[in-house]
Amino acid sequence: MVASRDKSDLGAEGGSGPFSAGLRNAGGGGELVLWTAIKHIQTTEHDVLCIVYTGDVDATKDEIIAKVNSRFNIALDPDLLHFVFLHKRKWVEDTTWPRFTLAGQSIGSMILAWEAMSLLIPDLFIDTMGYAFSFHVVQLLGGIPVSAYVHYPTISSDMLARVASRKKWHTNTDTVASSFVLSFAKLIYYRIFALFYANALRKASFLMVNSSWTKNHVDAILASTETLFGRVVSRFLEPIGPSGPRAETRTVFPPCNTSVMARQELTDRQRLILSVQQFRPEKDHPLQVRALHALLQQRPEWRAGPQKVELVLVGGARNAADSARVDALKALCKELDVEDNVVFVVNAEYLQLLSLLANASVGISTMVDEHFGINVVEYMAAGLIPVVNASGGPLQDIVVPVDGEPTGYHATDAESYAHALEEALTLSPEAELAMRRRARAHAVKKFSVDEFTKGWAASGWRDWRRNVKAERERAKVAVAQKGAHEKKAE
Repeated sequence: MVASRDKSDLGAEGGSGPFSAGLRNAGGGGELVLWTAIKHIQTTEHDVLCIVYTGDVDATKDEIIAKVNSRFNIALDPDLLHFVFLHKRKWVEDTTWPRFTLAGQSIGSMILAWEAMSLLIPDLFIDTMGYAFSFHVVQLLGGIPVSAYVHYPTISSDMLARVASRKKWHTNTDTVASSFVLSFAKLIYYRIFALFYANALRKASFLMVNSSWTKNHVDAILASTETLFGRVVSRFLEPIGPSGPRAETRTVFPPCNTSVMARQELTDRQRLILSVQQFRPEKDHPLQVRALHALLQQRPEWRAGPQKVELVLVGGARNAADSARVDALKALCKELDVEDNVVFVVNAEYLQLLSLLANASVGISTMVDEHFGINVVEYMAAGLIPVVNASGGPLQDIVVPVDGEPTGYHATDAESYAHALEEALTLSPEAELAMRRRARAHAVKKFSVDEFTKGWAASGWRDWRRNVKAERERAKVAVAQKGAHEKKAE
């Protein structure tokens, strides 16, 4: 979580200042939002100290700042940044809650928020980790405004639909999907949880979301409390406090360092298919490997020689589970006989990533319902031709036609991905260059850091901070006046 306050007030009674959010020091795209927002505040609000709550107790302040500079090329002012290290992060880990994971992690976020607020209370709390249930604790202990930048709703109508249709997924195991009774029970659980989630979100003074897909789903979840079922369940939520009026959700696209990416040459690209995403199950790296296998089945001459095609998998491995997934992917490459055409780059540094973006021809993303897709924007800004899943942010906001002409390709399974990859790699030089130019121009115009900071500033966080400061000043005056009256009475 991250918080901020007047620099001169640190240590004063009343807590920390304008906002608070979350950090997992893994170098993911979600962190780019956090650090870009902090950099913007440091640049424009010199009296504000940003407070970051983090569970990375094995890292120091200097190490985290250095990693931000290395991974994102963002230089932070350490004098305007303070870290509060939390020791109860295990309660939000999915491994702690093998069953009823959504409810368990939500309870865990409240435990974590309790620890955070017991150490330092900000003037304004902005969650960037998806811990909406922490709002209850923050308001209870801190009595301050809460808000959020939502990267991905904790639960969505798509998740409900998959359970209802009994579709197997990484959030819906085969055991549940194959059972009518278990599927029905899980659907009821999800619907009730969605109402609790909506109740928490309604406590926010303002809400920012990262894409049209996220906005549609957050709005749908918020509207669920207005149904008959929602009104009935909401009556039981009254003991934990009224949720208040619904805040408007504002779409603020994540910042992408398009200016640096756009300096890359558009010609003389190598026959590399680049994948930049963390090694997490929802990213579906196995589909990328299977797509490559299908492509090489169609084009065996691309296995070696001057036309050799390679898939470069670049991603962060946060823990042992992620590392195990990398090992499983390597085993799959061997099983499908594509190991000579796949390169793994784990926990790449910024300059190494830039080099790969400057040389690759195609960028691939396979996550279904990707909430946004910063990696896809980076592909396009760097001049790569994107091949993405036909869902979520990449479909609705990013890889969209410009003046009726395509900026990339959409796919759904190994065969369609293989077909799209083949088409991207066999475009005529003229068509290839035209598509790269269209994609870059679109990405640079729509998803720049400047556009993000404009959206962040328009959220109104400064107004909420001023209100808190004004209330605090009024309280101080009232206490002083009361003391003066009591002294006079003596």
